[in-house]
Amino acid sequence: MKRKYIIAVLVAVALVAAWFVLRPTHKPSSPDVQTNQSSAVAFWTCSMHPQIHQPQPGQCPICGMDLIPVSIGEDSASAAGVPSLSLSPAAISIASVLTAPVERKFVTSELHLAGKVEYDETTIREVAMLTDGVIDRLYVNYVGVPVRKGDHMAEFYSPEVYTAAKELLIARGAPGSSPNPTLLEGARRKLELFGVTDQQIDDMLAKNNFSKTFTVYSPADGVLVSMGGHEGSWLNRGQPLGSVADLQHVWVVLDAYESDMPFIRYGQHVSFTVEALPGKTFTGFVSFIPPAVDDMTRTMKIRLNVPNADMALRPAMFVRATVTAQVTADGSIVHPEMAGKWVSPMHPEIVKDQPGTCDICGMPLVSAESLGLVHGAADEPPLVIPASAPLITGRRAVVYVQTEPGRYEGREVTLGPRAGDNYVVLSGLSPDEQIVVQGAFKIDSAMQIQAKPSMMSAAPETAVHTMAPMTSTTPGHDHH
Repeated sequence: MKRKYIIAVLVAVALVAAWFVLRPTHKPSSPDVQTNQSSAVAFWTCSMHPQIHQPQPGQCPICGMDLIPVSIGEDSASAAGVPSLSLSPAAISIASVLTAPVERKFVTSELHLAGKVEYDETTIREVAMLTDGVIDRLYVNYVGVPVRKGDHMAEFYSPEVYTAAKELLIARGAPGSSPNPTLLEGARRKLELFGVTDQQIDDMLAKNNFSKTFTVYSPADGVLVSMGGHEGSWLNRGQPLGSVADLQHVWVVLDAYESDMPFIRYGQHVSFTVEALPGKTFTGFVSFIPPAVDDMTRTMKIRLNVPNADMALRPAMFVRATVTAQVTADGSIVHPEMAGKWVSPMHPEIVKDQPGTCDICGMPLVSAESLGLVHGAADEPPLVIPASAPLITGRRAVVYVQTEPGRYEGREVTLGPRAGDNYVVLSGLSPDEQIVVQGAFKIDSAMQIQAKPSMMSAAPETAVHTMAPMTSTTPGHDHH
């Protein structure tokens, strides 16, 4: 039995061997068939590195993967230099590809900046001493004490004032005698130059006597922000007794990066909050944009003028601000707030509804239009696409346009500024074109796998800017 089984196995092996030896072989009928097959391959490329083009099969010189063939006429659009891809409905569903039309509409951009409250430097008044002397008594003796214009600040002893007061009474003469007008006027003028007020001089003449010290008064309303000395301190001529600042007007200084500057214009109204007053929103307007960027922080100090009648805002408070800007069709910022306004070219914080002169320097006001501060709303809204649509790499931006159902064509575009969840398109697209807003990267990856031109493999010379250059106009700089 065992012997019969072995014989049967040997017979089966012999039959299989005979079939391999005698099986028919298929050879090409002519050498032209093989030539035609090879001519259908344009080149061999790597699916991971589609920039590799080889005339023969082999391995990728970069990653070592086997090269794949790319056939001639496989995709007429790609052969013409236009990257495109066709997907079946099932592939579109798996890749979660979504499209949306290119639209024309006005969009707004919100810019979030941080900063702090500072003193309004234009309201700071320094009480400088016009003569040498000693602080005999100090009435405002700590920083932060509130003062009003005309409040006494200190009693000051000065040898020069003491001597000039004697000369005044000598020039006046004894009671009942006629004074010497020339000497009297000279002595009076000398005391005024030392900082003695007219009222104090009149009191000396009325009493026919003088005190060893004279009183120094506050020149403005506000709070004491610095002290030049204490009781018993000697002050030389020109040294300050102290500084007074009015807190009913303050500055808010915001740190803005270079990329934020296209959205900031002089005169813009900016809302902000402070952590010390939750739930309360304040408003100021952009009063100054510096002409240079800070070398260390790479930021610009944007200044807001803010009314502070209730004195709720205090210097050094931390601020979070929101700048809202509306973008026009050419990528500029709509800025109609300054239309019809008159501005001081030397002090741009001075803005009036009518022509006149600057309250600070007296220069004639000029129209905001002449300073380039007015940017009216464009008749045509900008062309915008969702921010998820473009694929941006370096200086290039590519979107995929749906030319027909299931077919997507890559196209380079020039983008303007980003406004919220949208980009402004300056060139490359037309209204109502359907673009891929979700799944564009998957389409681009599929094109690379098929060795077709893609965003990643475009020639450098075709690069375009992803954001068009924009300029910021600041009064007193571009105008001059």
